[in-house]
Amino acid sequence: MKALDRKVLRDLKLLWSQALTIALVVASGIGGFVASLSAVDSLALARDQFYERGRFADVFTTVKRAPDSLAQRLREVPGVTEAEATVETTARITLTNSPDPVVGQLIGLDSHQPQRLNRVTLRAGRLPGTGTYAGGELESLVSEGFAAAHGLKAGAQVSALINGKRRVLRITGIALSPEYIFAGLWGMPDLRAFGVFWLDKEALAAALNMAGAFNHVALKLSPHASQPAVIDAVDRLLASSGGLPARGRVDQVSHAMLDNEIREQRVLGTLLPSIFLAVAAFLLHVVAARLVSTQREQIAALKALGYANRSIALHYLKLVTPMVGGGYLLGLLLGDWLGGQLTALYADFFRFPSFVHRIAPSLVVTSLAIVTLTALLGTLTAIAATVRLAPAEAMRPLAPGRYRRSLLERVPRLRVSPALRMILRNIERRPLRSALTTGGIAAAVAIVIMGNFFRDAIEVIVDANFNLAMRGDIAVWTTDPVDASAARALARIPGVLQVEPGRSVAVRFVHGPRSESGVIQGYASPPELRRIIDVDLKQARPGPDGLLMTDRLADKLGLRVGETVTVEVREGRRPVRQVVVERTVRDMMGLNAFMDRQALNRLLGDGDVASLFSIAVERGAAPQVLQATQAMPRVAGAFSKATMLRNMQEVSARNILIMSTILTAFAGVIAVGVVYNNARIALAERSWELASLRVLGFTRAEVSMLLLGELALGIAVALPVGMFLGWALTHTLVGLMRSDQFLFPVVIRPRTYAWAALCVVGAGLASALVVRRRIDRLDMVASLKTRE
Repeated sequence: MKALDRKVLRDLKLLWSQALTIALVVASGIGGFVASLSAVDSLALARDQFYERGRFADVFTTVKRAPDSLAQRLREVPGVTEAEATVETTARITLTNSPDPVVGQLIGLDSHQPQRLNRVTLRAGRLPGTGTYAGGELESLVSEGFAAAHGLKAGAQVSALINGKRRVLRITGIALSPEYIFAGLWGMPDLRAFGVFWLDKEALAAALNMAGAFNHVALKLSPHASQPAVIDAVDRLLASSGGLPARGRVDQVSHAMLDNEIREQRVLGTLLPSIFLAVAAFLLHVVAARLVSTQREQIAALKALGYANRSIALHYLKLVTPMVGGGYLLGLLLGDWLGGQLTALYADFFRFPSFVHRIAPSLVVTSLAIVTLTALLGTLTAIAATVRLAPAEAMRPLAPGRYRRSLLERVPRLRVSPALRMILRNIERRPLRSALTTGGIAAAVAIVIMGNFFRDAIEVIVDANFNLAMRGDIAVWTTDPVDASAARALARIPGVLQVEPGRSVAVRFVHGPRSESGVIQGYASPPELRRIIDVDLKQARPGPDGLLMTDRLADKLGLRVGETVTVEVREGRRPVRQVVVERTVRDMMGLNAFMDRQALNRLLGDGDVASLFSIAVERGAAPQVLQATQAMPRVAGAFSKATMLRNMQEVSARNILIMSTILTAFAGVIAVGVVYNNARIALAERSWELASLRVLGFTRAEVSMLLLGELALGIAVALPVGMFLGWALTHTLVGLMRSDQFLFPVVIRPRTYAWAALCVVGAGLASALVVRRRIDRLDMVASLKTRE
C-alpha cells in the first residue's frame, strides 16, 4: 500500500463522524432524486405500455345520437386510421352496502367484434354476456379501483338508474381500460363515488332506446396526421347529430391527470435533490479546506519529496471518495425503497394491468455523474490554492488572523460581554464560511417548509371549493337543460332548505387565430349556494351581461379585459355569439368562464332553463334527499358534498403526511450535517485556544459557550433566512408546476414556519450535545502542544 493511501485511511479514521454525516446528506439527495424520478419513470412506462396494448385513442367526442352508418364516414376522414363508435351514458348507482351517492359511467361493448380502441383488460371473472336476463338484469364488468373501494367481486349486484328505469347490474368481472386509468368526478381522486361499468352494447342501447345508433366515438390517428384538422372535420361531420366539441388526448381527463402528475413529480425530483447535493458539496469543501489548512506543512513536505500537484489532489479526492461513494450506494438503496413506496401510492390513484417499480440504468448513471461532479467541485475548490503553493511557502504557518472590533462593538454605548465579543469576532473573521453555514441551515428550514406547504395548500383548496364556493350540501345535474321551475320540485322534497339553479354550456372560445374548448358556467344572481372563489379566497361575481374568465384561459387566448371573444356554442342550435370579457379571476381549478345564468340564457336565446341545482338541506337529511332525487326522470346524477370531501381527505391526508415526513427527515439530515460538521471543524481548529482558556480558569460551560454560541447565533440568523428561502422556493415550485388543471395557492401557515424552526433547532441541539461531550473530554495537554 502506498504511503498516501495509508494516510487516507488514517484521516478517514479520524474523520469518521464527519464522513458519516456527509454520506447521509449525499444519500438524502441521491435517494430523493432516484425515488422521485424512478417512480415517475415507472409510471410513464406503465402508461405507455398500457396505451399501446389497449390501443388508446387520440381523439374523443360525444354526440346526442348518430346512426351507425356515420361511423364509416368518420373512418374516411383524412388522418383517421380507426374509429370506434359505441353507446355510453351516466347513471345513478346504488350499492346495497353503502348509502353514499355513486355516479357510474356505463359503456357498451360490442360482443360481435373485438374492440379496436380503448381495449378493456379483464383482471378477474369473465366478459358480460349478451341480452337481458330475468327481471331486466344486465351483466357488467366494473372498474378495478371502484371494485376494490367497495369490495365488489364477480357475482355481486348493484342497481343503476338507466333512462329513468331501475336496472340490476350483475358483476361478471373486474376490468381496466386505458381510458380510465384515473377515475374520479371532475378530476377529484374519488374511487368510491365514481365507477366505470362495461355492458353489452346492444343491451345498453336497448335500455337507452338507441338501437342502431351511437353517442360516443374514439378515433385513432395516423402518425403524421394533423390533430386540429381532424378535430375540425369530425366536429363538422357530427354537428347535425348534436356532437360536443371533439377533444384530443391532452384534454382527456384521465390522461390529463396522469400527465400532470408526471410533470409535477419531475419538477420535485429535480429541484429538491439539487439542494441536498449543493449542501453536500459545501460540506465537502469545508472538510477538505480544514484538512488542507491543518496539513499545510505535510503537503509542503510531500511536494519537497517530489510528489506532483496531481498526486496530492488525487490523494484528497481518494479521501472524499468513501464519503461520497458510501452516500451514493446508500442513496440508491434508499431511492429504491422510497420509489417503491411512491409507486404503491400511485397504484391507489392510477390503475394499470402491470405497474412495478424499476430504476432505469440511465438514472443510475446520471446520479453517479451528479455525485462525481459534486465531489469534484466540493474538493478541488478547497485544495486548489494550497496545492499550487511552492514547498517553502507552504511550510510557513498561516499568518495569524486579523481580529478587530466587530460591528456590534462599534455601536456607541453598547456593552458587549467578552464571550459574545469573541464569538462575533470569530464569525467576522471567516465571513464566507459563516455565510455558507447559515445558508446550509437555511436550506434545511426551506425544505421543511416546502414539504409541509402542500398540506396548507390542500387545506386552502378544500376550504375554497367545499366551504366557500360550494355552500350547498347536494349538487344535482340533469341530462339536458330543463325549465328552471324544476327547482320548485326539488324544494318540495322534505328536508330541503334552499335550491339554487345554475347552468353549464359546452363552447369553443375563439380569439383571432387562437381557440380553446371550454365551458361557460351560469351562476345565480346573487350567488348564495354556489359561488366563484379566487386563489386569494375572495368572491368574484360575473357582470350582468359580460364574461368572467380565468386568467389562464385569457392568457391562452391572448385576451385582455374589455376585448371581445367569439363563443361557438357546441350544443342545442349551436349559435355563435360575441361576448365581452368584463374581468378575469385567478381560479384554482381548470380553465373556466362564468356568466350570470340569466345573461347566459339570453345570450343563447333560451328561456329560463338550468342544468345544475345546488341544494341546501337540514342536518342529517342528505340521504333522504338523495334518495328522493332518484325518482326524478331528468336527473342524471347527484353527489353529496360531505361524502366527496370525506373520500378525498382520506387519500390526501395520508399522502401529504408521508411526503412531509420524508422531507422533514431529509431536512433534519441536512441540519445535522451542517451544524455537526462545522462544530467539529471549529473544535479542531480552536482546540489550542479553548484549552488555553481552560488553563486560565474558564469553566467547561464557558468554553462550550464560545463554540456552541457561534453555532446558536448561526441557527438564529438561518431561521428567518430559511423561512424567506422556503417562501421563495415554494413560489418557484408552484410556478413550475402550474398547469391547466390546477393552480396551487401559495399559502404557508404560521404552524408550518414554526414546525420548520422546531425541526432545525432540534437537529442543532442534538449536534451541539455531541460536540459538547467532546469539549468536556478535551485533552488540554495535547491541545496545548499543538502548533498553530
